[in-house]
Amino acid sequence: MKNDLFSIGGFTVHGYGLMIAAGFLSAYFVSEYRARKRGMDPDHILGIAIWGIVSGLISAKLLYYITTIDQILENPKMLLDISNGFVVYGGIIGGIGGGYVYCRKYKLSFLKYADLVMPTVALAQGFGRLGCFLAGCCYGRETDSGFAVVFHNSAYAPNNIPLIPTQLISSAFNFFHFFLLVWLSGRLKRDGQTAAAYLIIYSMGRFVIEFFRGDLIRGTVGTLTTSQFISLFAAAAGVILLLISRKMFESGDTGNQDFGRGEKGERDE
Repeated sequence: MKNDLFSIGGFTVHGYGLMIAAGFLSAYFVSEYRARKRGMDPDHILGIAIWGIVSGLISAKLLYYITTIDQILENPKMLLDISNGFVVYGGIIGGIGGGYVYCRKYKLSFLKYADLVMPTVALAQGFGRLGCFLAGCCYGRETDSGFAVVFHNSAYAPNNIPLIPTQLISSAFNFFHFFLLVWLSGRLKRDGQTAAAYLIIYSMGRFVIEFFRGDLIRGTVGTLTTSQFISLFAAAAGVILLLISRKMFESGDTGNQDFGRGEKGERDE
């Protein structure tokens, strides 16, 4: 669509960057609100966010390099372009890792904070995909249907060709995912279940949406795209987390600071 929204002097506001900022701020303030509602310390939200974002960006970039290794070998200068080329799954994996390290450092319940934060990750992704739509990246396959979008001046998507609007589909899915997780968090009573639900639901949705993506530069593993391949493991991780949560609940291990209920608080209603 249009990535350069407007300019103020020599400063140009880009749609992609604006949506990323909107996603981060929305996720932060919603997480802080939910922390207060649960009786958890909201002062840790900013720390978790910073650790998660930094480690997530690094991981997202590294996974991009892995998926484009053949092109990098042909053109090593691609390594110098740090502003473009990120893989969402890399960001998720790195973000979770950064959050875990932060919780370990400050002796917080990782699963409790994961349950708090993961719904807002879906919220941020919803805004992020709107940014993708404005920039024209993460575009869909060519289509003859009436449900299509045509880019005319995109640096990423094929121009003047009807494409499946996978960015908008992904955005709608992520916003729905956010509201679903918030609803589930008021009904799931075991720590780790909301985070597990995020992994399972996101993986299923991403696996399906990948069939309609047209930017296959991201690589493949056999007949699956790289993201579909990772989705299988992410969904499996979600199932394993559900089993761990159930085992901890049945064993009465609710005091573990790393994985259990480290702080008292109520679930969202």
